[in-house]
Formats: sequence, structure tokens, C-alpha cells
Amino acid sequence: MTSVADQDWFKDPALQRVLTLLNADGGEARVAGGAVRNSLMGMPVSDVDIATTLVPTDVIARAKAAGVKAVPTGIEHGTVTLVVDRTPFEVTTLRRDLETDGRRAQVAFGTNWQEDSERRDLTINALYATADGTVIDLVGGLADIETRTVRFIGDADQRIAEDHLRILRFFRFFAFYGNGRPDADGLRACARAKGKLASLSAERVWSETKKLLTAPDPFRALLWMRQSGVLTEILPETEKWGIDAVPALVAAEAAFGWAPDALLRLAAMVPPDAERLAALSARLKFSRAEAAFLLQWAGAPEIPTTLAETAFDRMLYRNGSQGLTVRLKLALSSARAKAEGDPQAMAFSGLCQRLLARAERWSKPPFPLSGADVLAAGVPAGQKVGEVLGSLENEWVESNFHLDRASLLARLANLAN
Repeated sequence: MTSVADQDWFKDPALQRVLTLLNADGGEARVAGGAVRNSLMGMPVSDVDIATTLVPTDVIARAKAAGVKAVPTGIEHGTVTLVVDRTPFEVTTLRRDLETDGRRAQVAFGTNWQEDSERRDLTINALYATADGTVIDLVGGLADIETRTVRFIGDADQRIAEDHLRILRFFRFFAFYGNGRPDADGLRACARAKGKLASLSAERVWSETKKLLTAPDPFRALLWMRQSGVLTEILPETEKWGIDAVPALVAAEAAFGWAPDALLRLAAMVPPDAERLAALSARLKFSRAEAAFLLQWAGAPEIPTTLAETAFDRMLYRNGSQGLTVRLKLALSSARAKAEGDPQAMAFSGLCQRLLARAERWSKPPFPLSGADVLAAGVPAGQKVGEVLGSLENEWVESNFHLDRASLLARLANLAN
């Protein structure tokens, strides 16, 4: 018998209180999905979701009677969030699909655990743990956890037809949990249905893609996405640019302690073309910060293989640090991958490390003059003020920021005369 009863997350008093509340008086509740999966795979458990035979109104009534906060976060789909000791637990009534169109489903509440498990997407996501910690497997998920196989429940084509986002979820879960090659039936089904991804909202596609890109090493999943045509469907910008830089970036992340960054990994896969990246950002409805990240990278100059640190400071002043930091991390990753037996690549790797450290501690120095100084020197208001100020700022930058205010005012006086 497989059990999670000895796991710290399962023994949490807040969780036990919720399970006791929902299992009383003819109700039945089990921990469902990710918490059970991660626990059995030796991975951290964060959110704990619960499935129950109780309908949402009964869940809310029981919570109210017990003094537990209940939030109807998705009540039309059967989900109520119970908050105990500031810990949220999503409680969802068992369901079966009445009608699906690949984007949303009409559901009916039920009490049949087999039906509820079979409407889920992947076998490893359809495990339950009862109130005493016993793991219930109705779809073969335990065997797939043993072999780290990511497999659709039942007919793969049917599971995808119910929700087209499951194409991306298949690859995302393979990136985090899979081993070897992806399940062949699932891979073929994803390839056949890839055109259906266009029917999904951009927000859902980007959210799922972003999660995939934060996997410890997404390269194998990306490789199979490319082989199946799914990657080109959602990121056509990668088609000619490729994903070959990703392994070197993942290795550099491990070497330097960089946290996995979905946008940095995306930058390794797409060309630094501002026009195409602006179109990509608009198509997938990136946030302003996400779009700015890519555009600042595209607008930053390439890093020369020999560059003085003072020259780099000037580059930082004119371009900002974010785009150059992305350039440096990608250049460093590439150079590290080539460094063995290549003295030039080894030297460039060292330079990139020094410049990256400099960029991370750099703060933009304030220019000592303003437009008011130019006007006070007698330059008439208008375009000329900006031209004079820009000329002086350029001199100041080229002096490596050493010219002080007095020196700049002297030069301003000469220009004004």
C-alpha cells in the first residue's frame, strides 16, 4: 500500500482540519493531483488541492459553521478556497464533463471518483490521498510515476480535444517530470492537434509556455516540441534561430547560481530583432515589463571579445544595464560551452564574468548639467538647448564621467559664445 501519511505536508494541522471537516457526516474528501504526485516523486509540495463529493454550497456551509473562511474562487466550476491558519486549500467538487469545445467545459457535479479521475489530463496528475494518507490510483498513475512517464489518461486525442492547452501541458510536465522519450501516443496526438493551439487565448498559451521554460532543464521538452511542430506553432520566431543555445545556458545557470528565468531562456531561442520581438510580445500579450525585457536586449550592442571596463561603463550609461546583462549572460553561456581547448573562448568567458559583475553593481551617474544651465549661459530656448546639452553630455561620458561641473560649465561658456 502506497501512503503519504508520514509526509510533513500531509500532517499539517491546517490540512488535517480541512479533511476532517469535509469527511464528516457522509462527505468524502481526498487530496488530489500535484501534492500527491510531487510527494511520491520526492519533489517539494507547495499548493495542496482537495477533491470532495460535497457540492460547493455544502462546502461553504460547513466552513461557515466551523469558523473557516471560504472564498468562492471558481464556484461555477465547483471550486471553493478554504483558508485555515492563512493557508489556502482549493476544494473542488467531483465533476464530469457534459460538453467541451477545446477551450472550456460544461461540467456536472458528481460523487464518482472514477469519472472524476478519468476527466483529468495525465495519469500522474490523477492520484488521490485519502484522509489516512492512503494513495488511490484509478488510472495507472503510480506505475507511470515509477518510470517517470508522462501519459494522457485513456485516449490522448480525446483528452486534447477536451482542452487544447493540454498539448502544452504534456510538454511542460515532461520537462519537469518526464524521463527518456515522451510517450509516443501523446506525442503523435500533440503533433496532430497542434493547429488547435490557435484557438486558445494568448494569455493561456504564454502562461503555460512560461511555466515550461522555468523547468530545471527544459531542453528535451523543447526538442520534442520542435520535432512535433508544436514549438513553431506557438513561437515561429524560433524556427530558423533554434534552441541549441539552451543547454549551454542551463549549464551556466547551474555553474553561477542563476535562477531559471523564462525570459532569458526565451531570449536564447529567438533572434534579437526588435521588430519581430515587438510582434511576438503583442501576439502573446506579454506584460509591459516582459516586452521591455526583450526589446532592451534586442537594442543592446553585442559584447566585443575585447572590451575595457571603462568602455563598458560608457556602454552601460548609454544602453542601461538590463539589456546588456542579458547579452552578457548569453555570451558567457556560449563561451563557457566552447572554452575547453579554445583559449579565445576561455578568455572571453572570463571577460564576460567580470563585466557581468560590473553591470550588477553599476548605478547610472547623474549628469552634472541641466537645460537650465544651458539657458543661463545665453543659449536661446528651443532645439539648440538640447543639441548643446547632448554634446556636453557626450564629452562627459567620453571622459569616463571625470569632467566635473566646473569644467563642463567652462565648455558650455565656449559653446554659447
